[in-house]
Amino acid sequence: MSHIHYTRARPSKASVATEATVMLLLATLVLLLVTHLPDEVFHPGSKSFLFAVGLIGAWRYSWWFVQAIRSVWYNRRMFPRLRAEADAVGANETPDALYILCTSFRIDTEVTFAVYDALIRDAADYGVPTTLFAAIADRSDVDIIDQVMDEHGWPANVSVRYMFQKGDGKRSAMAEVLRAISRCMPTPRSLLVSMDGDIRIEPGTLERSLSFFLAREDLGAITTNNSAVVIGNDMTKEWYDLRYAQRHLVMSSTAVSERLLVLTGRYSAFRADLATEPEFIELVENDHVEHWRFGNFKFLSGDDKSTWFWLLKHRWKMLYLPDVHVTGFEELPDRRRFFKSTQDLMRRWFGNMLRTNGRAIALGPSRMGWFTWWSLVDQRLSMWTTLIGPTIAILLTLFVRPSFIFAYLLWIVMTRGLTSLVLAWQRGRWSALWVPMLYYNQLSGAVLKTYVSFRFNRQRWSRQGISAGEPDDPRAARHQRLGGHLIHTLYFGALVFALAVFGGVMAPADRLSVAAMVGARPASTDADDNRWLALALADVPQDGSVQLPPGHFRIDGGFNAAVASLDRIRGTDIHGHDDPDHPSVLQIDPGLSAQITSGDTTLASAGRLQCNEPRPCRLRIGGQDIRLTELSLSLDERRGEDKVLAQNRQ
Repeated sequence: MSHIHYTRARPSKASVATEATVMLLLATLVLLLVTHLPDEVFHPGSKSFLFAVGLIGAWRYSWWFVQAIRSVWYNRRMFPRLRAEADAVGANETPDALYILCTSFRIDTEVTFAVYDALIRDAADYGVPTTLFAAIADRSDVDIIDQVMDEHGWPANVSVRYMFQKGDGKRSAMAEVLRAISRCMPTPRSLLVSMDGDIRIEPGTLERSLSFFLAREDLGAITTNNSAVVIGNDMTKEWYDLRYAQRHLVMSSTAVSERLLVLTGRYSAFRADLATEPEFIELVENDHVEHWRFGNFKFLSGDDKSTWFWLLKHRWKMLYLPDVHVTGFEELPDRRRFFKSTQDLMRRWFGNMLRTNGRAIALGPSRMGWFTWWSLVDQRLSMWTTLIGPTIAILLTLFVRPSFIFAYLLWIVMTRGLTSLVLAWQRGRWSALWVPMLYYNQLSGAVLKTYVSFRFNRQRWSRQGISAGEPDDPRAARHQRLGGHLIHTLYFGALVFALAVFGGVMAPADRLSVAAMVGARPASTDADDNRWLALALADVPQDGSVQLPPGHFRIDGGFNAAVASLDRIRGTDIHGHDDPDHPSVLQIDPGLSAQITSGDTTLASAGRLQCNEPRPCRLRIGGQDIRLTELSLSLDERRGEDKVLAQNRQ
């Protein structure tokens, strides 16, 4: 990909051929699903599936559409007013000084040249006294930056200071630069831009972004819209652009509350006097968390989360500038392995989020407003609710009805298609690849978030090849990992169990089962079967049948009381074992025999009845008739004689 001209490269997008192919495949899939969707999908037994997926989907998408509406409001109504105010002030005022912190680590020479060429040109045009702190790792970067300065005639208002990184991560490099800036004694009207060494700014970026600080004294930080020049295939290009489209929507939505959920490290600006506070610098360099299972461990990456948390904690407002774009030069860690590389990146991003999310929620809504606070809470909830739909679909497909998977696939294509159109409306472009990628991002993201949430002490920075967070003792590290596996399994197992019960894959213990477990039937061989048979009639589905195994069973007048103690009985049939060699025999106490009939004959008069499908018997109980089939009924004369003897003894 050496043919890319980095100084003029435009944001990447998929080719027309790829887009046409994906659109054709999606249209074919929808057509096949709609025309061949089995009728049994809408069987009454599908209600639990449709209800669960629909209910969770309604909740998740209603929240997402709230975000979308707020995003439109911010971009169409609120931000134009803010832009007009900032431009009016910026036309007459400038900051006292500008400090730019740019961190680079082993970035290609062409990229470094393009980044500093755009940065120095814009700083020279802005005209504000600017000190550029280049936190670099290689001596060759000095030659490149000096060459850029030479080509621009060493602008009088721009000076460059080089600071070599230790190689232990970005945080220490940022802290050293911030301390150097603090020694410059920045005034309250001095500003700081923090950016990565692979971000190219557009002409006018500094003027159009920094003017907001001059118009708003309560503004602590801003961040901008992002685009990407991607080295990779069409799928990689659209994956990055989709993430930026989603970022634009969420950033715009939260900016309505004048708060953000992160200050992106690619390009953000701060008041210099805030960024040089000792507490701010300490948090950037040594941010850590105290955890009940992991102990005290230091953060490796996620400096943008640390700076954001400090401003949030101290009640400073933040804004997102949707009309200012910066361009990142993006490349997956391994271009040949899309899924592994994207999951490695998401694992690092989600780890940064989860390590800071809990303490931010603990600040409470009074620090940031209810909407921002709930957005943070939703980050915790969504990683589990996203798993509900696919888990239920898999369970019901495997254990209830295979056709469920077709309904779920149709649901995925329709909902993600609609979501992609809303994103395209605000992003200004649409890609057919966004439809499957939305589901990939959501599902793999939810799985990764739940995985990381039990192991967020484990950190790795792929570009710099460093890791941190686990104990140095291998045995202690193994114990931590085992604990994470066990707790994760427990949580996910509980989710699967609850969904299996709710979806009808597993039935919860009914009253009959509970009665059997607690020993409701006395141990005596002469015990009646009144209680469990009444419970069975109550627990079967409406108008269902109770199936008796082979054997002898006894009921007496207590059966009436057992039925009366229940709310209602749903069963309408008692069906015996239909094997003549192993029949089901029901022995009836004479006191109950008058309630059983076969045609015009009662059990009391006949003494014995044979109930089958051609000639069923009926038991009148609780105001309704119970149909008896494949049963041999007989009077329990011995039980009657026992009662007479007992009465005589009294």
